[in-house]
Amino acid sequence: MEYRVRAKFVLNMLPAFYEALVDGTVANQKPDGAEIVSSMKQARITGQNTIEWFETCYCPSPLKHERETVYDKYLASIETDLVEECGEIEGESFWSFLENHSKT
Repeated sequence: MEYRVRAKFVLNMLPAFYEALVDGTVANQKPDGAEIVSSMKQARITGQNTIEWFETCYCPSPLKHERETVYDKYLASIETDLVEECGEIEGESFWSFLENHSKT
């Protein structure tokens, strides 16, 4: 099933989130790590501390495993809407923002 996901990001958690995304911690997670990394690379900033993206998930509760293992550690106020197909989300690249905010 395809979902449009909206979440708030927490600025002080961005460096840790980025590190987990790029060091293999998330990517090596089975069964959904690669999907999480891909989703964050496609996410767009759509409002103040708000990102949106599309993600495929087959859990009975949308993004259950993804939230338990990754998203709930770094994001807040996660909402999902079932969609028929992916569209285009306008906004600044979250990945670029994440990368820039994680430089030390």
